[in-house]
Amino acid sequence: MSETTPIPAGDLPGAVRLRVAPSPTGDPHVGTAYMSMFDLAFARQQGGRFILRIEDTDRARLQADSEQQIYDTLRWLGLTWDEGPDVGGPCEPYRQSERLETYRPFVERLLAAGHAYHCWCSPERLTQMREQQQRRKQPTGYDRMCLGKTRDERAALPGCAQTPVVRMLIPDDVETSFVDLIAGRIDAPVPDDQVILKADGFPTYHLAVVVDDHLMGITHVVRGQEWISSTPKHLLLYRWLGLEPPHFAHMPLLRDEKKAKISKRKNPWARLTWFRENGYLPEALVNFLALQGYPPIVADNGTEREVFTFDEFAQRFEWSKVNPAGSMFNLDKLDWLNGVWMRELEVGDFACRLLPFLEADCVLSDNPSLGELARLRSVAALIQSRMVKLTEATDLVAPFFLSDDMIVIADDARAQLDDRSAEVIDAALAVLGDIDDHGRGLLGSESDWSAERIQSCLREAIVEGLGVKARVAFGPLRTAVSGRRISPPLFESMEILGKTSTLNRLQALRETL
Repeated sequence: MSETTPIPAGDLPGAVRLRVAPSPTGDPHVGTAYMSMFDLAFARQQGGRFILRIEDTDRARLQADSEQQIYDTLRWLGLTWDEGPDVGGPCEPYRQSERLETYRPFVERLLAAGHAYHCWCSPERLTQMREQQQRRKQPTGYDRMCLGKTRDERAALPGCAQTPVVRMLIPDDVETSFVDLIAGRIDAPVPDDQVILKADGFPTYHLAVVVDDHLMGITHVVRGQEWISSTPKHLLLYRWLGLEPPHFAHMPLLRDEKKAKISKRKNPWARLTWFRENGYLPEALVNFLALQGYPPIVADNGTEREVFTFDEFAQRFEWSKVNPAGSMFNLDKLDWLNGVWMRELEVGDFACRLLPFLEADCVLSDNPSLGELARLRSVAALIQSRMVKLTEATDLVAPFFLSDDMIVIADDARAQLDDRSAEVIDAALAVLGDIDDHGRGLLGSESDWSAERIQSCLREAIVEGLGVKARVAFGPLRTAVSGRRISPPLFESMEILGKTSTLNRLQALRETL
């Protein structure tokens, strides 16, 4: 691969080529998924390629497990890439730390052409310089002490380091205006002499991103608005190196309720892993992230629809419709979307998605029996419409997998019991004890132990027989069966538990009254 000749677009697959380039410096940021979604949508729509590149040149902040987390979370969301460190591709390697020999020739070209220079200023000297600029209320930026000096000349001055960095030499007449796919013409701030090669021999983001995007044939760069100020530097590097720049699309920032840019330090949900841990569906999160920068889908009849699939989003995607202002990251809206998507799942799929949370909470083992899976499916059908997040499953499901003597009555459930609770439970025990719970008999009759029969008998015995109001008649029974004040539908729960467990739990509560 030549570092001097741009790769013809026809030599690389894909009508367009887009990339996401996260740094493995901790839990993946939700912004990585946000950018990936727009990258992938446009690539799929245009018959292009989506590339994952790992920008691991910040060695001080590198975390060993972070790269795998990036793979795992993006795949969980269905945002899969065509080329990357783990899948290979025509532009290997896809980790910047494995491409160090690639960048040096570009640095040498910039030095030889006078577009860059060595800087020996120590970190302490640079800190003092910035502090003085701030005290004088001057714009902060490098003061070019090293420009035009040899190593020996600079060594005679204070604050000289042993190993130099390389800085861009920004011309006085630098063009700071550029065209953005989303915002149109943008006027960016005047840049300073940016470091492009660090003392440890690693390139900075600004050089590496230009070189890698060029060599990987990237046609469209999608990134956050915080990078607008860097774009003039990147365009300068493209021009100085004789390379064709890509199109730029600067996405609106993800902001919290105070309209501040979200960060992992301040917002736990800025971590992409947080959403999986807290029981959100990947379909709902992708849908939600699309709405952070894009309007609802407009149906053929003109009505707006906020719930849509990634494929629908990709089919209708247009850069001109991205809202530069973005929107607030509203977790209540995400909860609503998650509930909608959850109710759309086929019950078997829904039950499968509950399993990791139930296993983590020791409700089920990591190898449940066929009988346990069948019971879980029955329970899932009862609770699917009542849940917002998968993490809510344990409280609702656990009573169906506990032995009868392990049911613990919650304080708020016991608090609602009254003077008639014992009478209600006695009536229930009597009437439920008479229901036949055997299987198909000699004459072909099925068991009477069904939700419909249970409900009919209990209403007749308690509501009509004891005169207890229907809205409170079954509270003691719910408490006995589940141990909770709020539970899945009572009669269906009793059917799933079976006659023996139901009577055992009713009797256990009765003995405490």
